[in-house]
Amino acid sequence: MTRRQFLASALAQAPPPPNIVLILADDLGSADTGCYGSKDLRTPAIDSLARDGVRFRNAYANAPECTPSRCALLTGRYQQRVGGLECAIGLGNVGRYDEAEWLQKRGELGLPESEWTLARLLKRTGYDTALIGKWHLGYLDKHSPLRHGFDEFFGILGGGADYFKFTEQDGAMVLRHNGKPVTPSGYLTDQFGDRAVKWLRSRPKAKPFFLYVPFNAPHNPFQTREDARRNDPPWNGAHRAAYLKMTEQMDEQIGAILRQIDAMGVRDRTIVLFLSDNGAPAGGSNAPYRGSKSQVWEGGIRMPLLARWPGHLPAGSNCEQVTLMMDITATLAAAAGVSAAPGRPFDGIDLIKEWSGQRPPRPRDVFWRYKRSENRRKAARDGDWKLVVENGVESLHNLAGDPGEKENVLEANPGVAGRLRTALARWEAEVAAPRLREFPG
Repeated sequence: MTRRQFLASALAQAPPPPNIVLILADDLGSADTGCYGSKDLRTPAIDSLARDGVRFRNAYANAPECTPSRCALLTGRYQQRVGGLECAIGLGNVGRYDEAEWLQKRGELGLPESEWTLARLLKRTGYDTALIGKWHLGYLDKHSPLRHGFDEFFGILGGGADYFKFTEQDGAMVLRHNGKPVTPSGYLTDQFGDRAVKWLRSRPKAKPFFLYVPFNAPHNPFQTREDARRNDPPWNGAHRAAYLKMTEQMDEQIGAILRQIDAMGVRDRTIVLFLSDNGAPAGGSNAPYRGSKSQVWEGGIRMPLLARWPGHLPAGSNCEQVTLMMDITATLAAAAGVSAAPGRPFDGIDLIKEWSGQRPPRPRDVFWRYKRSENRRKAARDGDWKLVVENGVESLHNLAGDPGEKENVLEANPGVAGRLRTALARWEAEVAAPRLREFPG
């Protein structure tokens, strides 16, 4: 056999790269699915992923709000490296803290094209790519998903929209299809599910695909499918009944996506992941954890995470590995056989062996920093120890015996606190964003 014949034979026998379907809920609490213990929610489609795959018990969002979490999830890197995206971009492309305001005035508030997303990495290796849902990484065309490796984009630009009018709270139309405003009729969650299924149906069998479906549910305004005639949807406050119904209606659409994968006959070579972008606000449940969305207490950053990959991840298993969103990116990239872009190495790590149970959980240090208005919230976790810095006020917690972070044990453990404080400061210096070097602050 010649070398050319050997290579051709090897390529013919190599398994095709996996399809990837990444489903993201918006503001869903860590306890707000059946498989994570909810007693008042029916989520059979989401729960099926736990039954057929892995349920994670130490999964974290990279941030307690939408924009920074999505930045980390798509780039596989700490969002601080980008700069200006450490809290949700405000209504109409508004910066909500000093660096973000400075970038907005320069027309740079959003994910710059210099950053490499998972979609862009996969696209250059032959994947078809689509984003159906919420973007929230910049309103300007230069920050569009179409500039970041997505062949197809149908969704909203900002943080939230009326589920029937597709407008933000100020009335601005933010629903786009490949850059152009669109005004279909129907319920936004259903629009996303229907479009995702339609896109899957159009895939050629021989080509791998990456489908990213960031639903806007159950983020406010609190509207269910039955609220079509409501002209004044509640945008804020606790609305548990609507929150539950919105989540269940999102679960219906997730079920439709999973059924379409089965109908295509690609279940065994498709990785499906489900997660939330941060903890729940009022109306959702982060029990038993302290805090909520926009905070770095466990309730603000813990997230449900489920992964299904038949033949690679054991069905009905639990994973204790501390996993951040950026690890999902690195793990999916490795599964697809792609590497990080030059000059943009992943901060996340490939954890497929930990997820599959082939290797025990590995120890690691992980960090959070959140900025909004005058708030500066930070945290560092090493093993069971977690340091929280709330606007300069420190507390130390041992999550093994105190997952609810009720007891501050800083005075009794000054050495641990000092080590985490030093590690946090070193991390902050290491992830400083190049594009903020000229920031006058």
